[in-house]
Amino acid sequence: MNYRETGQFYGDTNQKLSVEGITLTDTVYTLPKVDWHYHENAYFTFILQGGLIEGNKKEVYTCTSGSLLFHHWQEPHYNCKPDVFTRGFHIELNKHFSDSIFSGLTIPEGSLHIDNPEIKLLFYQLFKEAKIIDSNTPLVIQTLLIQVFAEMQRNQDTITGQKPVWVNQIKELLYYNGVENQSLQDLAHTLQIHPVHLSRQFPKYFGCTLGNYLRKIKIEKALQLFSDKTLSLTDIALDCGFADQSHFLRCFKEFNGMTPSQYRTLLR
Repeated sequence: MNYRETGQFYGDTNQKLSVEGITLTDTVYTLPKVDWHYHENAYFTFILQGGLIEGNKKEVYTCTSGSLLFHHWQEPHYNCKPDVFTRGFHIELNKHFSDSIFSGLTIPEGSLHIDNPEIKLLFYQLFKEAKIIDSNTPLVIQTLLIQVFAEMQRNQDTITGQKPVWVNQIKELLYYNGVENQSLQDLAHTLQIHPVHLSRQFPKYFGCTLGNYLRKIKIEKALQLFSDKTLSLTDIALDCGFADQSHFLRCFKEFNGMTPSQYRTLLR
């Protein structure tokens, strides 16, 4: 079985950046199929554009723009790429990662498909930081990665602990159907719980208010569409449920610290 060392991914490397125990790599996938292989380090793969199918010992994931995977050290996997331009952003946790400031963090076992919009937004911020390198970049990247692991741990605690039925129901409802033009009362009625209870309990399971969570989903969906050059920013704003481009601009800047146009430029 093939083995990849730090910073080695199949395809063309646009950029490689090392930051104290972490290696960030921006790669264009060029091969239609990569047979079973494993990597020296545990790492995340974040699909920025295009898509691929990736399989491991237990599951097969169909990945599109915005998909996020994690593989533990030496976890075997393979991938197949359809005939589309595909680009991935990888973050490896190098051998001395656990001995660095990240000691004490819980590294997940096996392979994971991560669908949490909060974590995906953090990866879009990590990508941004890898592109606008300055003296603060190492600190910002370390801080964002700690947030990623904290959010993964919070998710795990939520999964393993007892949680009400409505938590999964609202998660799917918000992500896949949206709730435009629905009041808190309408949403609570759908879930068959009291609106005050929903409003108070939501942050316990999602780490933020219902309103903020909805905005994060919209921003994350917009970022997924940025690589589609046939869509204008106005198209993307409306597709993702923003009232207009001005509303999109305000929300986007709040979460990403730059305008949609500036972020889109980073993906070129």
